[in-house]
Amino acid sequence: MSLNIILMGVQGAGKGEQARFIQEKYGIPQVSTGDLFRAMKTRTDALAQRIQSIMAEGRLIDDDTTNTVVEERLAEPDAQNGVLLDGYPRTPAQAAWLDTHLAGKGAKINAVLLLEIDLYTAFKRSFGRVSSDTSKRSYNIYYNADGIDWSFEDHAEGQYPPRLKATHVASGETLRRRPDDASAHAIIKRIDTFIETTQPLIDYYRTRGLVTRIYADQPIEVVTMAIKHAIDAHL
Repeated sequence: MSLNIILMGVQGAGKGEQARFIQEKYGIPQVSTGDLFRAMKTRTDALAQRIQSIMAEGRLIDDDTTNTVVEERLAEPDAQNGVLLDGYPRTPAQAAWLDTHLAGKGAKINAVLLLEIDLYTAFKRSFGRVSSDTSKRSYNIYYNADGIDWSFEDHAEGQYPPRLKATHVASGETLRRRPDDASAHAIIKRIDTFIETTQPLIDYYRTRGLVTRIYADQPIEVVTMAIKHAIDAHL
């Protein structure tokens, strides 16, 4: 039997860490439509060209096109025992299509995991995070700053907002910040978009008894165990 899981959570809820656990523990690949769309930039087939055109015009990719991309990904060999879906479905129409598609293969969505966290904490987790390109380790100036030095530096001419500078003390490496995390407006917009698009999906899957709410503002290992219990209960 295949295992198909949907992972939901606002930016900063810790989805990345928990997604890695799920992939390793249950042997299923993470499927993100964002990653799939970005990969289309390196392809030249008709589907890729259609998506490239939509993205170049700044339009949202429609449900039918999104479903086609997901269908293509689910047909790949590594997805035959199930997948961890991140960022998909985004609409009830996509969710309905997915149900039908999986049913045609004798499969279904087994569980929908909703990582919940208060939005102020979610903002700080996004705005304060920095990472090392060398060790791939992540830090946060508000929650996990051991071993790093950080400060906000004013622009010399005062034309731009202060810039966060963070350095790993032991190695001297300058830590990297995601460009979209540097913009408070961009973070708030992501949170607003999540709230707007996610509630209809929560309602859709709640009526099917699939949603498990997990409080994400706990130690990582506690959240991980809650996720394991939720998945195992649906096996």
